[in-house]
Amino acid sequence: MHVLWHISDLNENSHTNRDDIMRYAYDARTDVRLAAAASATFGVVPTEPTEQLRVAHLDADAFYVSVELLRRPELRGLPVVVAGSGPRAVVTTASYEARRFGVFSAMPAARARRLCPQAVFLPPDFAVYREHSARMMGIVRRHVERVESIGLDEAYLDLEGFHSPRAAMRRIVAEIRSETGLVCSVGIGPNKLVAKVASDAEKPAGFVVLTREHACERFAHASPGLVPGIGPKTAAKLADMGLTTLRALALASERELMERFGSNHGRDLVRRARFESDGAVSQERKVVSESRERTFDYDVAETATLEAELESMSEKLCASLAAHRRAGRTIAIKVRLDDFSTVTRARTIEAPTCDARVVGAVALALLREYAPPRPVRLLGVRVAGLVAEGADSAEAQAAQMALPL
Repeated sequence: MHVLWHISDLNENSHTNRDDIMRYAYDARTDVRLAAAASATFGVVPTEPTEQLRVAHLDADAFYVSVELLRRPELRGLPVVVAGSGPRAVVTTASYEARRFGVFSAMPAARARRLCPQAVFLPPDFAVYREHSARMMGIVRRHVERVESIGLDEAYLDLEGFHSPRAAMRRIVAEIRSETGLVCSVGIGPNKLVAKVASDAEKPAGFVVLTREHACERFAHASPGLVPGIGPKTAAKLADMGLTTLRALALASERELMERFGSNHGRDLVRRARFESDGAVSQERKVVSESRERTFDYDVAETATLEAELESMSEKLCASLAAHRRAGRTIAIKVRLDDFSTVTRARTIEAPTCDARVVGAVALALLREYAPPRPVRLLGVRVAGLVAEGADSAEAQAAQMALPL
């Protein structure tokens, strides 16, 4: 049995902060007498938390810019933007000084330059970002056994069994800052959904702890788009139904939502609005597909150029698949035209492959069959239904069946 203080210690140390005593009493979770003793000492009746704090979401603030500032400390305090240099480049991330001018991630770099012409623009250096990410995640894994990495700069942490989730996360954040210079925001909650929204709530250097009920109260008047899994298009459709807040969505008719969005998605929208989620923290994220795509600096109409680019991307994609010993049966292309209309075409072959000659030939055939009617803005190739290279046909078929429709 784990306790943080003996019961007798509570009376001997009554000067200890009352809130800390009550908090640690609950964080211990294994000795109800501790909470009872805290109640007797301070003359208060504790309210049992309705849910445990099981999950943390850790997010490095403005990660790419933060890494660049570690390399170029003379830029601190200035608006800094990490972005490509092409005419169709987008912002990878922006410092908080740049964000005050309306510059945000995924914005066209040309627009960012108009909004903040005095900003320092730096090209992305992903090799260096991966090094810093590895150091940060290494620190996290020193403390937490089950960690689900989401990209280079964020992760979910399984806090089940920790005596004090808050104290544990504060130690991790402090060590990351001390050893790497990176500042992180943290959200802690009963599930991944609450933890993620909490970590975004008070950036930078935020530290927010919420139960599901508190999340519902705090974000009741926020747009449904605040919640992961509810994108702009879905939020717009909800607004057409008069559902412009999370509270309204949480109280909405599930039947009407199912009629509009389908049975599964309709039910899921209500659950997300109520911050209900049963997704566990997973150490391994199952990869079901891998792709390569390119947005051209200028629209391309020449068939030979498109085919050469598609062959090149197929080779790079298959080299990556082979390096990770993966293969797939479904080969697809993605074509975005100059009017932003997007078309996908796919074909499933008999056996999984990571052979660039096979993938390239199928991709080229799909492109020729489609014959883009307008100049192409973006071109991509994807291999899906991935299994371990050499997997038998039964496993490959099971992976194929698991693909989303």
